[in-house]
Amino acid sequence: MSISPPLARPDAKRELEEGEAFTPRFDANGLIVCVTTDASSGDVLMVAYMNAEALERTLATGIAHYWSRSRNALWRKGDTSGRVQRVIGVYVDCDQDALLLKVEVGGDGKTCHTGRRSCFYRQVAGKGAGRRLAHARENGT
Repeated sequence: MSISPPLARPDAKRELEEGEAFTPRFDANGLIVCVTTDASSGDVLMVAYMNAEALERTLATGIAHYWSRSRNALWRKGDTSGRVQRVIGVYVDCDQDALLLKVEVGGDGKTCHTGRRSCFYRQVAGKGAGRRLAHARENGT
């Protein structure tokens, strides 16, 4: 699967939303948001960004690669932790400006740098000025 250049024809919107051409729409910084879920459970594990190189490496290798905005560097998930994400499926949203990866996580199955399975381990609780963060169940829900 290769990445095609953005469409510019008058019928481009229909082709973008309904066609077969993979034409991801990167933002002004050259990035596209990527939601990563567990392929078996569907649980959301993390949200990260990809640049064109990260996306190409992910597609070519079947291992998730991301772009770290804080380190300004390409990174293959799991290189230091052993929690490599094997890609089961790559999906794109209707206007091709967001990606969804369905993965199997290697190692101990944790994804978050805090040692949790999901980066979404806290829930906003309370009302008004009493809003706070409360720890959610381990599966991130």
